[in-house]
Amino acid sequence: MNDRAPAPGGLALIQALVNTLDLESGADALETAEGCAPFCLAPGAEVAAARELRESLRVACLAHAGHGPHAVAPPLDQLLSAAPLLVRVDAEDGSASLAPADPAPLVSRVAAAIAEAVAAGTWTRLKACEAPDCHWAYYDRSPAGRSRWCDMGVCGARAKMRAYRARKGAAGKG
Repeated sequence: MNDRAPAPGGLALIQALVNTLDLESGADALETAEGCAPFCLAPGAEVAAARELRESLRVACLAHAGHGPHAVAPPLDQLLSAAPLLVRVDAEDGSASLAPADPAPLVSRVAAAIAEAVAAGTWTRLKACEAPDCHWAYYDRSPAGRSRWCDMGVCGARAKMRAYRARKGAAGKG
């Protein structure tokens, strides 16, 4: 959907999951085996749970960008509570990291990615485009962290053109 570089680390998994649904066209990559493969999802209940997780993640990404939820979705912390994490300590250098207790489920991998991103200070940089027909997830690399659109050339240009037309229309009525 855009030319932005993927999010760093485990956030790339979350970004990819959120972006499996194109809101403008309605195309859902999780409807195909090829779309499920990157997430190691089996058809059926796993896909339904992944869709629920995807929309809860989209709500969080919208919140990072200062926007309210796009739809009713279960609270993300409720979904993540089913994915316990373990603290792993390296015996050689003493470094610690969080890892899923069971790395197979998608929710476990997402929980570990969020924990990693929170520790790195990058979690709130994963945002969703403010365009209501888009909400594509992107990683905000701007210095101030105030990007609003996934792609300035598409969603940003459309929003600016709508604002311009609204101003011109309001000026003509006065």
